[in-house]
Amino acid sequence: MKIPRFSSPLIAGLAAIGLSSCTEPESATDATPGKPQVALIMKSLANEFFKTMADGAEAYQSENAEQFDLVINGIKNETDLAQQVALVEQMIARGVDAIIIAPADSKALISVLKRAQAEGITVINIDNKLDEKVLAEAGVTIPFVGPDNREGARLVGEELAKSLDSAAKVAILEGVPTAFNAQQRRAGFEDAMTAAGAEVVTVQSAQWEMEKANTVAAAILTSNPDLSAILASNDSMALGAAAAVRAAGKEEQVQIVGFDNISAVQSMIKEGRILATADQHGGKLAVFGIDAALKLVSGEGEPEDQKTPVDLVTKETL
Repeated sequence: MKIPRFSSPLIAGLAAIGLSSCTEPESATDATPGKPQVALIMKSLANEFFKTMADGAEAYQSENAEQFDLVINGIKNETDLAQQVALVEQMIARGVDAIIIAPADSKALISVLKRAQAEGITVINIDNKLDEKVLAEAGVTIPFVGPDNREGARLVGEELAKSLDSAAKVAILEGVPTAFNAQQRRAGFEDAMTAAGAEVVTVQSAQWEMEKANTVAAAILTSNPDLSAILASNDSMALGAAAAVRAAGKEEQVQIVGFDNISAVQSMIKEGRILATADQHGGKLAVFGIDAALKLVSGEGEPEDQKTPVDLVTKETL
C-alpha cells in the first residue's frame, strides 16, 4: 500500500467543485493512519446518474468504514475538462491511495492520470472508457470497470425498432463526441436502426445536457416533420427531448428512448412518454471501481478490465 502524504476523513456527501467552491485539498486530522484513501471523481453533479453513483459509493463506504476512507468530487458540467484535471491534481497533492474516475473526455485526462500513477496512486477508469490508442502512446495501463455501452444502446434501439414502421426516420442525440461512451452509444443505436431498416436523418450532440437537448430536439422536429423517434444517449437528454416533443404536440408520433435509468425517466416510462432506457446500475458502478482499486492497493491481482452489467428497462420491467 502506498503511504499517503496526507490523511483524509470520510467525506459525508458531495464536494461540488465549481466556481464558488474551494480549490484546495480539504484538510484532515482524524483519519485512521494507514487506511486506504479513495477518491471518486465524477462528471456533472447536475446529472442524477452521478448523484446516484455518489450515493451508492457513500453507502458502500459507510458499510465498510473500517476498510477505507472516501472523498467524492465532481465537476459543474459535462464539458468542464479543466476542472476535472484540477480535481485529479488536488487528489495527487492530497496523497490518496486510489482514484476512481469517470472522465469527461476519453483523451484529455490521460496525461494527469499518468502523473497520478507516477506518484504511486492506483487509478481505475469507470463509466467512460479512456482512449486505448492514447493510453498506448502514453505508455499507460488503466483498467476500465464498466458496461458495454454499445451493447446497451443496441438493446434499447432494438426495443424501439419493434414499434417502428419500415423505413422510419429517426434522430440520435449524442453526448460529448470525444467521449468513448458517447461514441459507443451512438454506434449501438446505429446498429439497431440499420438492422431495422430505419433511416437516421441526423445525429447531433446535446453534450449530455437536458436544456441543450430540448433546444436541439425542437430544431430537429421542425426540420423533420415526419420524424418517428429520437434516440437519446443519456436520460437527461431524453428528458429534454420529451419536453420538446410535448411542446410540438407530437407525443403520439415521436417515440423517445434514453440510457441510464434515472428515476425521472422511470416515471416517464410508466406514463408512456419514454419507451425504454438502459440500466448500467449507476448505484453500483463506483462500487465496482472501488473494489477493483482496493484489491490493487492491497497487492491482490493485476490491473485488468472488468465488464459490468447493462440491462434493458421498459414499462414491463419496472
